[in-house]
Amino acid sequence: MIVQKIEFTDIFAANCYFYIDEKSGQGVVIDPSAHADKLLEIIKKNNWKIEKILLTHSHLDHIKAVLALSTELNVPYFGSAEAAKYLSSYDFQAHFTNWDVVKNISHLEDGTIIKVGSGELKMIYTPGHTLDSCIYYDEKNGIAFTGDTIFKNGIGRTDIEGSGGNEQILRQNIRMKILTLPSQTILYPGHGAPTTVGTEKIFY
Repeated sequence: MIVQKIEFTDIFAANCYFYIDEKSGQGVVIDPSAHADKLLEIIKKNNWKIEKILLTHSHLDHIKAVLALSTELNVPYFGSAEAAKYLSSYDFQAHFTNWDVVKNISHLEDGTIIKVGSGELKMIYTPGHTLDSCIYYDEKNGIAFTGDTIFKNGIGRTDIEGSGGNEQILRQNIRMKILTLPSQTILYPGHGAPTTVGTEKIFY
């Protein structure tokens, strides 16, 4: 499988990833950030067949381009089933997200397998940074897209208003659901450089 990282460095600084089957060109976009035009240019140049958009959580810097990209490609977008809880949150209006994306997201249950050409990703629910945070894990190829749950030498913030953050729950999920993966597993975070499970174990 091809993993291509696109790092945006403006006000919506974040990592977007393409996860593509090199034989068929079928693939998904993970956390498209805010630059649909740039992503569409890359897709067209490579003649990739994007089938889905996958979201690790609903913070605006990861989802701003979702509606434009979904419309242009005519593909659905998916995230944790817990995203719907934002709609009933008293603090939602202050939350750093997009109402229309969260309202219309297609939900994935914990453990759902997403087929992508010859590869597959398992959605693993990892709340703590936000109420709806999750990661996508490719066991065969030893890679995981971790959003803002874990970074190289760090973890996601838990103090963003309306996000449902909880540091104790976040650290528990990192220990139990990420650091229990094989040590050589490459972790592709929502910000910054990749790391590995083995590298991050020394911090816990």
